[in-house]
Amino acid sequence: MSATETVKADLEARFPALAGGAIRASRERRLWIETSREIFADVFRHLVKDLGFTNLCTITGLDEGADLGFIYHLAADNGVMANVKVRCPKGQSIRTVTELFPGAAIYEREVEDLLGAQVDGLGPGPRYPLPDDWPQGEHPLLKDWKQKKPADETAAAKGDTPRE
Repeated sequence: MSATETVKADLEARFPALAGGAIRASRERRLWIETSREIFADVFRHLVKDLGFTNLCTITGLDEGADLGFIYHLAADNGVMANVKVRCPKGQSIRTVTELFPGAAIYEREVEDLLGAQVDGLGPGPRYPLPDDWPQGEHPLLKDWKQKKPADETAAAKGDTPRE
């Protein structure tokens, strides 16, 4: 049995909710795992603590309409990559993974800033990657986001000129 098959079999045995298609091998040493928010923390911890996925490469955030999607890209020393996807309804929160990977804070700040994600347990810190003076509540990677124009640009577009 390959390392990829071993991880897949272990996860399906330990988490029956993942059996039946929630885990797929896109190619040798590449696993895609889709899990619910309810068991995400347990699946993630098991991958890290028990199965040797000791490197968090990045977190990808996605706007999926009513939900935000998060893909946690993990790597093991044997070359196997596990991409763990979890969805969260917009306006609800996901739990930080900084207790396992302190460096995840930068990725979590990024999904907060760019997608408006709420990450429970993420400590205070600077915004990233948007500047500190970026308007609160403006998340430029949301599909329905529209950049607000400054007042004088709006007036000029209507043919009005600002008065001094």
